[in-house]
Amino acid sequence: MSDKDLYKQYCETEGAKIPLFMQYWWMEAVCRDKTWDVAIARDGDAILGVMPYLYGRKMGMTYILQPQLTQYSGPFYCYPDGLNEQQRLEFEKDVARKLIAQIEERRPAIFLQHFSPQVANWLPFYWAGYSQTTRYTYRLDDISDPQRLFDSFDREKRQRKIRRYEDCTSVRYDMSPAEFADLHACYWHDKGKRDLLGKDLIKHVCSTAVARGNGVIASLHDADGKLLVARFVAYDSRCAYALMSAYKVDTHRSGHNETLLWALLQYLSDKTKSFDFEGSMDEGIEYFYRSFGAHQTPYFEIYKYRNSLVRWLMKLKK
Repeated sequence: MSDKDLYKQYCETEGAKIPLFMQYWWMEAVCRDKTWDVAIARDGDAILGVMPYLYGRKMGMTYILQPQLTQYSGPFYCYPDGLNEQQRLEFEKDVARKLIAQIEERRPAIFLQHFSPQVANWLPFYWAGYSQTTRYTYRLDDISDPQRLFDSFDREKRQRKIRRYEDCTSVRYDMSPAEFADLHACYWHDKGKRDLLGKDLIKHVCSTAVARGNGVIASLHDADGKLLVARFVAYDSRCAYALMSAYKVDTHRSGHNETLLWALLQYLSDKTKSFDFEGSMDEGIEYFYRSFGAHQTPYFEIYKYRNSLVRWLMKLKK
């Protein structure tokens, strides 16, 4: 049995434990027409940790990168019960070394992944020659009480705009993945840019997540039924992730995004625990998310470049 087949079996039997973006079905969806694999740390037949990853070759070099539409990758530890702090750190070190050894067998010229905020210890990767940059997202830790959430929104920037549009708009949850993919492409076209995701990938990922009950497409419409803005959110029982949005550039107004996000938070309040705005390091976008009362949440970007040319090119890209 290959590691991927074993991982598929593991996700089917232990699925509730595995984070959304590390699920076998998610990797299959976002890596469509691409290649992915998984590193598995074991002790006999027991699985101690896993690390799914996208990989490929370009210009003769192997790369391991973050899959599109995937906020977090990195290791997932299958902790035994009853570990104290010292035992947990020792367990993470041993498991991470096994995972890293399998990654290193591919000798990737580029390794770059965003680790989940739950991974607070990257020392085993540092010891193996990897580097780290701290990035930030914004999260609402508990969305079970929508009224409490609304009260935490910025009064002038968010509450007032939502109240302005809430009574004169309607929210629908029947937009098809194909319609959303078309809107997303039109949104970038109207901004004079190319949609880097592509219609096929968007349609496939949305279709897969919605069919499984792990995704929703919500759209905001004016009093005449005209589409204003739409969003795709992926979620599991632990967290929802605001992955994609698109709107009609000619009809979009400040307040439309806020109104739709507010509706989504209410819709998801009994379906998941928390909400991740899939935060941006852009200063303007950062404030938009923070003004919903979300708290700043750090996570690690872990990377390793094997030669000076790659290091120089990646530095230019940043």
